[in-house]
Amino acid sequence: MSIINISATSQLGNIRSNNEDMILLADTFIRNTSVTTAIDTDVDKRFVIALADGMGGHLAGEVASEVTLKNLHFYIKDLPCQLSKGDFNEAMVNWLESINSIIESMGAADSKHANMGTTLVALVYYEGRFSWLNCGDSRLYRYRDGKLTQLSKDHSLNILTGQQKHSNVVTNCIGAGCTTSFIDSCDITDDLLEGDTYMLCSDGLTDMIDDGQIASMLDCPAVDADMLCKCALDAGGFDNISVCIMRVSE
Repeated sequence: MSIINISATSQLGNIRSNNEDMILLADTFIRNTSVTTAIDTDVDKRFVIALADGMGGHLAGEVASEVTLKNLHFYIKDLPCQLSKGDFNEAMVNWLESINSIIESMGAADSKHANMGTTLVALVYYEGRFSWLNCGDSRLYRYRDGKLTQLSKDHSLNILTGQQKHSNVVTNCIGAGCTTSFIDSCDITDDLLEGDTYMLCSDGLTDMIDDGQIASMLDCPAVDADMLCKCALDAGGFDNISVCIMRVSE
C-alpha cells in the first residue's frame, strides 16, 4: 500500500530541567533522542505513531506520557482482528477510560504522581486503515500541495474563548484530575494520498514557530524533525520540543 518515511525527535528545550514529552514510533519509544526509519504498510499490519506531552510537575509528567504510550502500544497490538470502524472507535473510548483509571490510581498510590497527566495525539494503522486520535492540545498537521492544515483540534482554553493564540490551559487530557476526558477519532484512509506529509508535534514547536514557517520548511523534502526542532530551539525553546514527520509514498 504505502511506504511511510519517518523522522522523529523529542528534546529538552532551553528552559526545562526534564523532558516530559515522549514519542512512540511503532515499537520504539523516543525521548531526548532522534530516530529515522521507514514503515511498509504491506508488512506491518498494525502500528502506532503517537506523541504525548506530559504534565504534573517534576518527573510526574514524564511518567504519565511514558505509561500512556506503552499502554497504547500494547493495546493496539492486542486488539481483536477485523474490527469495524465503529468497533474500533468504541475500543479507543474504552482504552481512554482504562488509561485514565491507571494514571489516577498511580497518583493515589504515590503522592509524587498526584495529578499527573498527559496529552495524546496519534496515527494508528490497523489492518489496512489509518485513523488519527487526539486528546489535549498536541497537534496533527497535514501538508499537501503547498497547504498546511491542522487536522486535530486543540482541547484548550483558546477554543472556548475564540482566541486564535494558543492557550496553555488544557481543557481535556488523560489524567490530571480531568473527569470528562474524551478522545477525537477520525478515519483518514480514503483521504491519504501519495506525497502527503503528516506531522505530529507538541506545543513546544508551535508556540515557537508559526504555521507559515512550518509550511515553508515542510515544502522541502530534505527537512526532517531535527531541523524543525532546531528552529524552535533557536526561537527560544521555552518548552520541551517533540516533532514527528511522516512522508507517504507508494
